[in-house]
Amino acid sequence: MINTVWLFLILIGTLTAAARGEVSTITHSVMDQSQVALETVLGFAGMMVMWLGMMNIAEKAGLIRALSHLFVPVMRWLIPEVPRDHPAMGTILMNVSANMLGVGAAATPLGLKAMQHLQELNPEPERASDAMCTFLVLNTSGVTLVPTTVIALRTAAGSASPTEIVGTALIATACSSAVALSVDRLFRWWGGGRRLR
Repeated sequence: MINTVWLFLILIGTLTAAARGEVSTITHSVMDQSQVALETVLGFAGMMVMWLGMMNIAEKAGLIRALSHLFVPVMRWLIPEVPRDHPAMGTILMNVSANMLGVGAAATPLGLKAMQHLQELNPEPERASDAMCTFLVLNTSGVTLVPTTVIALRTAAGSASPTEIVGTALIATACSSAVALSVDRLFRWWGGGRRLR
């Protein structure tokens, strides 16, 4: 569907430029924006490599595991269907910790693994369980302590102070998490007559 939308936008833009006799503008724009994209990607790649290295050091030093253990009581309250000693709880905690440190690239494989483990616990395999829905909410709206991707993009764009976004991102992600988890709880209660846990 989204490919169709992009194709439509490109065709309309090209036809409009052709009708106005400005086809050369498209060529110049493509070349200019390709250069900007390349510079952005190279700057972004360097920053991501640095942060992924920091994440690897934090993982080897036990920081992520310590952060995970810190959130066990919260996760037990949010996702009570998952037994404490089940591998799903460990991968969920690792995923949430990686997302909090702003390294989505490292969190993605953990999130996929967590969903596989949650599917093992799912009594209705054709339908997403409450635990799966809550984990998805946590994964997509989680609190970010260090917005690595945004810092990398701001650095690549030449920002004088790329880290000044940290406080704002923390407030925004805390608000989004609170709202998303509240809605998740409401739907748990509302859907199927289940009680709030």
